[in-house]
Amino acid sequence: MRALRFERYGPPSVLQLQDMGVPELTAGLVLIRVEASAINPSDVKNVAGAFHATLPRVPGRDYAGTVVAGDDRWAGKQVWGSGSGFGVVHDGAHAQFVVAPIEGLSAKPSRLSMEQAATVGVPYLAAWSSLVDAAGIQRGETILVNGVGGAVGHAATQVAHWKGAKVIGADVHDRPADADLFINTTGKDLATEVKSLTRGTGVDLVLDCVGGPTFESSLNSLRLRGRQVAIASIKRRVEFDLVDFYHGERRLIGVDTVKLTAAQIAAIMDRLVEGFDTGHLKPASITTWPLAKAIEAYTAVEKGSATKHVLLPQQS
Repeated sequence: MRALRFERYGPPSVLQLQDMGVPELTAGLVLIRVEASAINPSDVKNVAGAFHATLPRVPGRDYAGTVVAGDDRWAGKQVWGSGSGFGVVHDGAHAQFVVAPIEGLSAKPSRLSMEQAATVGVPYLAAWSSLVDAAGIQRGETILVNGVGGAVGHAATQVAHWKGAKVIGADVHDRPADADLFINTTGKDLATEVKSLTRGTGVDLVLDCVGGPTFESSLNSLRLRGRQVAIASIKRRVEFDLVDFYHGERRLIGVDTVKLTAAQIAAIMDRLVEGFDTGHLKPASITTWPLAKAIEAYTAVEKGSATKHVLLPQQS
């Protein structure tokens, strides 16, 4: 098979397209023919060394494809998802074939194409894990999504609306967003703007996809006993007023989708099927690339993009 591989950490240029043997199956695994696989910003960071992947390694967390061997119950079925440890401790989905544990399989929604299904994994896993599983979002709540213009921000907005919540979106770019209200944070204090939009009360919940210098402003956007979920940060260290934090009886929650097990991923993907089938969730806009142009595609993701970039491994 043809696969994308990196043997040292670095920019997208360290990636190489190589001929490799089709992965061998062992008990509990299935072989998936990969029809489409999205490139996430975390894949670019992984190649750069952020997750200390064992080398050499095939990157790529998200996929959509067809089970071709390993379990008669799944043979021939179309599946979608994200692999636990893909691209870090196991070879990932930026290849023509990938192996995955049976307990990690989820049937692809019929109304999504392979390309659309491949874009769902990481962004929606992050959104669901943060809003539903970690924060317990409730109908009627108002949430702030900081970094609403990114893939996770788009997914979180849709999940929040599906669950009956109102969304205030914030970002430094005026990119299209489905949020009910929007704040361009350039030159503005986020907390002040949020309080203005909520009659001085603040929001019930913050999903912070940015961190860094906006972390404290996000935290200060919370109402009394509000909660904030952190999933990323453009700086490792942040500062905030601890006295204000405990007087506000706030909650700070960290979520890391890299630690999700195969079974946990499959369970979330199964729950997302209803959202796409009912139209509450909608796939992102897509730019597709053959595997031969994977480095160009990685570079596009590295530079930042409003569209999802998807590799089509079966195309030459």
